[in-house]
Amino acid sequence: MVGVNKVILIGNLGKNPDVVAFPQDRHDESTNMVKKASFPLATTEYRKNKAGERIEQTEWHNVVCWRTLAEIAEKILRKGTQIYVEGKLQTRSWEDKDGNKRYITEVVADNFTVLANKNRPEELADHGQDPLSTILTDETEPLGDLPF
Repeated sequence: MVGVNKVILIGNLGKNPDVVAFPQDRHDESTNMVKKASFPLATTEYRKNKAGERIEQTEWHNVVCWRTLAEIAEKILRKGTQIYVEGKLQTRSWEDKDGNKRYITEVVADNFTVLANKNRPEELADHGQDPLSTILTDETEPLGDLPF
């Protein structure tokens, strides 16, 4: 039987992406470089406790993008940006400076979509309005039941 490793997240960036470039061939640094962008993504859920008080629970996810997706992330993603991410879970291990084995689980992104970017109001000023407002009007057909 084949397994499925699929992650879908909607959340906000905790900080600007950290971008690192690696040589494509480890033995020849004159070859093309491969970029890796990584950033924390916060997903927040709300629920009510027994007393009826609204409780907020935030989970932090480590997201990694490679190659072209990393270049795009470097150019457009900023702290606070709300994005939709699809990818897979990957766990890796290493030894720290004290010789202890460490593990990290990351979401390796296949793609992402920017949903809202509240930290870049200058982009809206350049366009004169919200870009979605040119697409979604009173005459736009309803989106229907979304799976999330």
